[in-house]
Amino acid sequence: MKFSLFAHMERVNDAQTQSDLYQEFLSLCDLADNGGMTTIWTGEHHGMNFTIAPNPFLNLVDLAHRTKNVRLGTGTVVAPFWNPIKLAGEAAMTDILTDGRLELGIARGAYSFEYERMMQGGMDAWEAGERLREVIPAIQGLWAGNHTQDSKYYQFPKTTSAPKPLTPNGPPIWVAARDINSHEFAVENNCNVQVTPLWQGLDEVESLMGKFNQACETHKKRPKIMILQHAYVGKDEAELERAAKQLNEFYCYFGAWFKNERDIDQGLIKRLSPEEIDAHPFYTADAMRKDLMIGTSAQIIDRLKHYQDLGYDEFSYWSDSGMSREQKETSLKRFIDEVMPAFS
Repeated sequence: MKFSLFAHMERVNDAQTQSDLYQEFLSLCDLADNGGMTTIWTGEHHGMNFTIAPNPFLNLVDLAHRTKNVRLGTGTVVAPFWNPIKLAGEAAMTDILTDGRLELGIARGAYSFEYERMMQGGMDAWEAGERLREVIPAIQGLWAGNHTQDSKYYQFPKTTSAPKPLTPNGPPIWVAARDINSHEFAVENNCNVQVTPLWQGLDEVESLMGKFNQACETHKKRPKIMILQHAYVGKDEAELERAAKQLNEFYCYFGAWFKNERDIDQGLIKRLSPEEIDAHPFYTADAMRKDLMIGTSAQIIDRLKHYQDLGYDEFSYWSDSGMSREQKETSLKRFIDEVMPAFS
């Protein structure tokens, strides 16, 4: 099993400045690069000061000049927000500027808040999924060259990506998948798969792998599959309980953004009260402690061994949490020093 870092520069309030948040991001990426992680992933969001990531290619090019070992991945770009010609060209340019280290993760997006603002007249998840299924073959065709597109959402005459990627045939493409149709689309189109159980537990981890296995069996080929999950490595139960409580608060904000019902001021959701957090119908600190990758080094090794036995090729350590920079760095160092050697 390989290990990577997912760092989205997320925060639940403005106590940490955006500049400090980026410096924290760079620090975590430095630990990942020097600690033997294979990839750093960072994503795309707009108008949400919950996360500051409007164009992951900018961040990856910056990281290319600061790192030596890791590959650099978009985790993920939101397909409907891009013209496929522009996305193919910017990804190719990033592949050149990173000396062929790009991994291109693509998703349909998840937040209706963004759909309402980025797409004229808005968009629902179904349309977003349709656009994703048109964008990926278009990118592959543009990288190959002389590609003509005549689909529902994108039409253009014969076009070649300018520039073309440094990587022969283009960087690896990863598709964020949840339902069986997404898994089958990814496998059929020679893409790797990213999955996240979010706050859900082992049943979801196993279910996602089951869908991937079914898609591989249908199409008689097996690309790579990566699981993305929040993680925290603690030294004792008191520290782990604190981490679970903080991640529970983080997911309450995540859920509020997803529901898109709460007042937003200066790009941040109105602060949740302790009572509102405690009253959430299914997010609880106890559930986070049980279902996320929260534990001592030994506990996390045991769980990751099971993930490896299920067939996961890569575990991506999701560092965003609303915790302090010191907490994030301490946990990531423990993961690198105490967990990863068990899989050497």
